[in-house]
Amino acid sequence: MIYFDNSATTAIDKSVLETYKRTSERFIGNPSSLHRLGEQAGVLLDKSREQIATQLGVKKEELFFTSGGTESNNWVLKGTAIEKRPFGNHIIISSVEHPSVTETAKQLESLGFEVSVIPVSKSGVIDVSALEKLIKAETIIVSTVVINSEVGIIQPIKEISEVLTKYPSIHYHVDAVQAVGKIPTTDWLTSRVDFASFSAHKFHGPRGVGILYWKKGCKLAPLLTGGGQENNKRSTTENTPGIVSSARAFRLLFEDADLKEKQMRRIRNYIAENAAKFPNVVMFSPETKSIQAPHILCFGIKGIRGEVLVHALEDKEIFVSTTSACSSKKKMSSSTLHAMGVPSKEAETAIRVSLDERNTLAEAEQFLIVLKQLHDKFEKING
Repeated sequence: MIYFDNSATTAIDKSVLETYKRTSERFIGNPSSLHRLGEQAGVLLDKSREQIATQLGVKKEELFFTSGGTESNNWVLKGTAIEKRPFGNHIIISSVEHPSVTETAKQLESLGFEVSVIPVSKSGVIDVSALEKLIKAETIIVSTVVINSEVGIIQPIKEISEVLTKYPSIHYHVDAVQAVGKIPTTDWLTSRVDFASFSAHKFHGPRGVGILYWKKGCKLAPLLTGGGQENNKRSTTENTPGIVSSARAFRLLFEDADLKEKQMRRIRNYIAENAAKFPNVVMFSPETKSIQAPHILCFGIKGIRGEVLVHALEDKEIFVSTTSACSSKKKMSSSTLHAMGVPSKEAETAIRVSLDERNTLAEAEQFLIVLKQLHDKFEKING
């Protein structure tokens, strides 16, 4: 089996799974309980928070645990809308965001908020000058992705941050789900970023655990109220084994990060360079190296719908996806390719190969052999 769908989810690391199991068995207390078992669980949560904060270079008090990237994104947009409604009702997102941002923005729009969308270039890069023109007195939040999950474009977070330094009252949120551990943290966690979202299952952690960085001093309304957990910001009994094992996965993510990035980039570029030689292959991921994510490659075969190619590869025990996992099963067309001006017929051919550090060059070679076979087969069928 060749697994090239790591941007959808990664396999949980064996040591992380063991941590999850051990924590579940040994630390049964509710962290909110006053007795010794509760205190033990609370200490574990505190240590986990501190470990992740150390890796990110932030304060542990600035980290909050959620159920995943989708909840974190929803919380920031809706929490800002609730908290800052007296000061404005204008939200800015880009045209290449994850559905958890775009659909949340649509929901808020239906409730009376105004939403503006930043256009992107033909390469999929956010137009920073257009962003500045969209800002007005009523703007309360700007939300942009760091690495687009469909095409693998690294967005100009530093340039956006520079623009927003002139507007300190506007919240700036980044969706870093696809970026953490893939590119240097300093490339996107700038001093101007107020909120950042992460999801453990994207870096060999368990499903159902997310992390939200919330800069101290920024105001955000809680979405979950009740028991007062997470410093009264997110009420619900904490997922102690999930959080503790996610902290381990987060630490492992940053071990030899530079080498891992080079490994992924080498494989990605090898596939891109060789697949591009096939006559009917169309590349959608950017050609400019400085904006290429090291682990995502998007392309298609002319005249062949993406889902057809996905299933043809699956028959050979090779697993890829069409667009993001949140969109592909619903057969939603790629919003990113549409925003880039790619014609609909071409966009429908798109598949996404997404790697992690465990993938090998041998897997890439086998993938290309099978892809060539399918390419030639489809070419004969289509005449």
